[in-house]
Amino acid sequence: MALNITKSISGKYFSCTIPDVEFTISGTSAGVTMTCDGQQLYNETLFPVGGKIQLRDLSNLVTPYARQSLVVSLAISIRENVTTGTGGSSSLSATIIYCKADFNTNSEAVDADTFCSNHFLSILLGRKITAEGRLEFLHYLGTDQASVIAEYADGTTATFTPPAVQGNGRYTTIDVSPDRFKTADKQLIGFTARAGERYQEFVMDLDAPDCAPILIFENSFGCEELVYCTGTHKVSPSYKRNNTYIDGILKNYDIEETRTFKADTGFLNVAMANWLDDLFRSSYVRVVNFYNGSPNIGKEVALSDSKSEVSNDDDDLPHFTFSYRYAQRNQNVVDIQRAGRIFDNTFDYTFN
Repeated sequence: MALNITKSISGKYFSCTIPDVEFTISGTSAGVTMTCDGQQLYNETLFPVGGKIQLRDLSNLVTPYARQSLVVSLAISIRENVTTGTGGSSSLSATIIYCKADFNTNSEAVDADTFCSNHFLSILLGRKITAEGRLEFLHYLGTDQASVIAEYADGTTATFTPPAVQGNGRYTTIDVSPDRFKTADKQLIGFTARAGERYQEFVMDLDAPDCAPILIFENSFGCEELVYCTGTHKVSPSYKRNNTYIDGILKNYDIEETRTFKADTGFLNVAMANWLDDLFRSSYVRVVNFYNGSPNIGKEVALSDSKSEVSNDDDDLPHFTFSYRYAQRNQNVVDIQRAGRIFDNTFDYTFN
């Protein structure tokens, strides 16, 4: 067989770290076809250099398709000398998981399959601080049965089954909001969610500070996560006015408004400080409002600047600041469901 695959693909890969495919032929050309979940994305006749053909930078080709479904099946079909019908053929396949983060998964110690079997689809690799009344979701590959072990201030524990709220045969999203694990006459101090070998610890902030803003963003795996900011929240509208004299009277004929919100995350632990950079690199962020205790996904926003410095000082308590504005052109946004409030999202009720 003249066709020889020297670099192949198999198993699972993150979309940003798909390895190159390389093969040699003795003929003059080879036809290469690629599909994602049966949808053709590449079909070309390639000619060798020194008898060798390389399929490079597959990540840029496959990532847009992986982003639509989070997980896709990539198939590569190779046939030598397609014009004459001679030569060998080969079929390669792999599962591609949408991910923008490089976890050094090309090393022998850690591959994408190992990572996804032991971690939820988040770059948060430590405890997450949460509080009563907050929404919390976890996403993972597969359909493993999930469970939550809740811990209470009196030293007792209880086991719950969190509901699956989204997913298909390839991935699952579970609701691990702390209110689901409250028990009468007991104070919830923390809980651990598990699905297979995956686990995520949550610790309760018993002060339950007010949050502004609450943002939901698309993380590095294309899944949605929530950020609850507990620091200072400000709004600073600015106006760009174009004017001229009309009939001897100065008129503003065009007024461009920009409502810039400035937020502070509040103090974070080390794991959450590393995780929050995923918000700053996200291309899709929206505000979450709570009306009578029920969440409502609000306007899309665009972050304009951020400061996320972390040091190794013993007394350093990381907290990040950032600014954002409505993504839409019209900044004159009125929330009639929260009349009289300072901001259009959750804020300390004592200010009103």
